Amino acid sequence: MIATREMIVRDALQLPEAERAQVVQELLDSLSPEGSDLIDDTWAAELDRRFASWESDRSAGIAWSEFKQQR
Repeated sequence: MIATREMIVRDALQLPEAERAQVVQELLDSLSPEGSDLIDDTWAAELDRRFASWESDRSAGIAWSEFKQQR
């Protein structure tokens, strides 16, 4: 099973950023109600707000690698 997970992650990382975000959302949506405690409503609302902002103006965001370098 680990090999399968590693293959999925490797393949997913090849997708464009917007498609990777969609995959993440679909995976989160698939979690059981017990798993939903991982993200509370406030955090989910903030993620939705940021994603909507990025979708409306993709030039406003920066790449994760650039963000990590700033930290």
